[in-house]
Amino acid sequence: MKPEALRLCRNIRALFNFDPPTTEEEIRGASLQFVRKISGFSQPSKVNERSFMAAVEGITEVSTNLLRSLETNAQPRNRQREIAKAMARAKERFSR
Repeated sequence: MKPEALRLCRNIRALFNFDPPTTEEEIRGASLQFVRKISGFSQPSKVNERSFMAAVEGITEVSTNLLRSLETNAQPRNRQREIAKAMARAKERFSR
């Protein structure tokens, strides 16, 4: 597996139950990363661009519907706190 393929999935993060709620831009970004990961393309060729972008749009729509339909009794997660925890994990992971 190419090293850049391993990096692609790191940008896909949990998007459910956040305060403030997840934006359409965040959902689309995660969808783009997902399509990049499964297709193996960071940037599709011209011949594959239409299929690639159709997949991104389709996954964005399905993901948006999923996030809108999910329910929980848990308190919404705080974005700043989740970012701080992720940074602490990364610091621990890469300081070894």
